Amino acid sequence: MKHRRVALLNNISPLGLKEFGANYALTQNQGDADLWLVRSADLLETDMPIRLKAIARAGAGVNNIPLERCTRQGIVVFNTPGANANAVAELVVAGMLLSARDIIGGANWLREQEVDTSLPQRVEKHKSVFSGSEIRGKSLGVIGLGAVGHLVANAGVAMGMEVWGYDPSIAIEHALKLALSVHHVVRIAELLQACDYITLHVPLLDSTRGLMGRLQMDRMRPGAVLLNFSRDQLVDEEALEEALAAGRISKYVTDFANQRVMSLPNTLALPHLGAATEEAEENSAMMAARQGQDYLNNGNISNSVNFPAITLGKAAYPTRVLVLHRNVPGILSKVTTLFAKEGINIEQMVSSSRGDVACALFDASITVPRAFAMQLASQPDILRVRVIYGDGEPDAAE
Repeated sequence: MKHRRVALLNNISPLGLKEFGANYALTQNQGDADLWLVRSADLLETDMPIRLKAIARAGAGVNNIPLERCTRQGIVVFNTPGANANAVAELVVAGMLLSARDIIGGANWLREQEVDTSLPQRVEKHKSVFSGSEIRGKSLGVIGLGAVGHLVANAGVAMGMEVWGYDPSIAIEHALKLALSVHHVVRIAELLQACDYITLHVPLLDSTRGLMGRLQMDRMRPGAVLLNFSRDQLVDEEALEEALAAGRISKYVTDFANQRVMSLPNTLALPHLGAATEEAEENSAMMAARQGQDYLNNGNISNSVNFPAITLGKAAYPTRVLVLHRNVPGILSKVTTLFAKEGINIEQMVSSSRGDVACALFDASITVPRAFAMQLASQPDILRVRVIYGDGEPDAAE
């Protein structure tokens, strides 16, 4: 049996590795691998071998992977959105509780005390320094109601908070799970003015970089708490420093520590603990393995950050052809014409595009010659061609 090879660039949960079938083998030689599984390994300067077909990131962020270069080489990059959602949502709730009551300050003070018979009296005398407020009855604004955001919103409702949500492109699967009492707004400004706690749950894009700037912080309810467990660059740190110094924001809670943030007053910074649970690591590893395996076995793409989603289900014909290409006119026509000239009947096909790139899947009822795969791969604007055979043979044109 010919094996597809997987290289681990970080430690991956054993539960993830158990997802691979008998036709897979681990390799320590990255250049000999069809699939790389990664977590935090920095690949920005790493050469991508010719054989490499996919990179699966066991986590959400992919700033450690050179996406443009991978796209040019026809390497599909996957991430695992939602696999660590519950872990992050629980930490956000913890962040709200820690900002509402000085639990950390009280615990640290107590550890510094001399343990003797007078300790109970000292505790009673000093505990008012660490008093705070309850979350119940306060208002929570959730910006982004995706995999994490909708869980945070529902948790807020369960704790007796009045919850406001902003997400102009909320997915149906998350909308259906969202508590009916959540107030939907169409402008962030409305949410900022209404809420005691603001939490960010959006991806870092050019359009969201600096999402929370001076204008937005000025619109926040005086004394509100800002929580950021998504990406540090969503917040303009210069504006944040001014808002904290002026008391417009009472506290900033973040999972992203840097030199500037650590120097700010009334800031609680955590060491990127959002996905640091055993369950999240297992879920991410299993999801990454399943997506990478489905791509290698069937050519299906889901949760890719550089190519559009596409599927024809499990490969049931002798040959399946995947074409990754630039999104320019005429490509599909050229490809199907080449099929016809070769006398290969297309039993079923599907295509998809996103931005500058696109992909297409074709099922054929005969074994497609390797020479035909090479001919397809040599066409202008074709990034990569994979011919997947049902007998376990390696892909053609690789």
